[in-house]
Amino acid sequence: MSLLHFAPADLDRRGASHTAREIAQQPEVWRAVHALVASRREALDAFLQPLLARPDLRIVLTGAGSSAFIGQCLAPALLQQLGARPGIRVEAIATTDIVSNPAQCLQPGVPTLLVSFARSGNSPESLAAADLADATVHDCHHLAVTCAAEGTLARRLGGHPRAHVLLLPDETHDRAFAMTSSFTGMLLAAAWAFELRLPTPQALGEAAAQLLASEADRLVALSEQPFERVVVLGSNGLKGLASEAALKLLELTDGRLVALADSPLGFRHGPKTVLNERTLVLILLSNDSYTRRYDLDLLRELRRQGRGRVVALSTAALNGADALAEDDVLLDLPANVPDLALAPVALVFGQCLALLASLKLGITPDNPSASGTVTRVVSGVTIHPHPQG
Repeated sequence: MSLLHFAPADLDRRGASHTAREIAQQPEVWRAVHALVASRREALDAFLQPLLARPDLRIVLTGAGSSAFIGQCLAPALLQQLGARPGIRVEAIATTDIVSNPAQCLQPGVPTLLVSFARSGNSPESLAAADLADATVHDCHHLAVTCAAEGTLARRLGGHPRAHVLLLPDETHDRAFAMTSSFTGMLLAAAWAFELRLPTPQALGEAAAQLLASEADRLVALSEQPFERVVVLGSNGLKGLASEAALKLLELTDGRLVALADSPLGFRHGPKTVLNERTLVLILLSNDSYTRRYDLDLLRELRRQGRGRVVALSTAALNGADALAEDDVLLDLPANVPDLALAPVALVFGQCLALLASLKLGITPDNPSASGTVTRVVSGVTIHPHPQG
């Protein structure tokens, strides 16, 4: 599969064929994921609706690394949808935090739905977090969203009396090091499972395909600039997306390109000192009219101060002094869609930029860690027995 003007043979030669294919296939993958969730609607409703009807339910969205950022993207939208129910709570807590101190993350007397995101389902923390939740919480239920039928998490929770496993199509099970199709596939699967408001999968796919077709030249030109730092900014749920985009840049360049994420408001409180003339700033403009005012305040400030290069990603053309600059990216989505809808489409831009940055540095994106210090499925983790478990 071709991507960004590269021939398939060239991508294969440069160790990028899996990563490129898994980025390019996402519009088709999203349609397949939506069809899967629709086919499982009756079983999902039978599992979820009695839980969501409980006014004291606590929903914990969890995962490690990229999978943790899925929860951060979803939590604000899910809380907004369920927030009218008194007492209900929605939180994104990484498995790495749950495992290291379950007493500070889990509440024994509070009915809990643990939503676990896992590409392979073999990460030690994913398995330990589920076990600790069962051992700690008196009334614990599990929704596992995973990409691997043979993964340990899917097999273990498949026979659990208070669990439902949402196994995604095999195409979402990325073969490359970095999570791409798996991230957006799990994100959208959970959003559709909870019936969050989103455009159709066709509309999302068409927006991503349009971005891949129209922004190839801009992405190549950006990647050829001598950037040494990248900052990705987004508000609320888009901060989770910013964290994932920054991680892709860090992972695929084997740490040689320093990338960080923050919110537009939080960035002023110290992290802004990272800016220099070799910094690229990507700012994801919220579709929420109130939040967007804060995003635009920072966009104006950054452009006025002129430190680094600033690229805004937006679903709507800006007016007057805020008019989109030459570098800016217009996402082909309506200006009234929720921010959660921006996440998978905008992330395609970040994934492509990370791929190009990796290739520019002579790194093989499918397996970027030359030292082997990081691996596709995390290794070197010892799960210590919990004193109360």
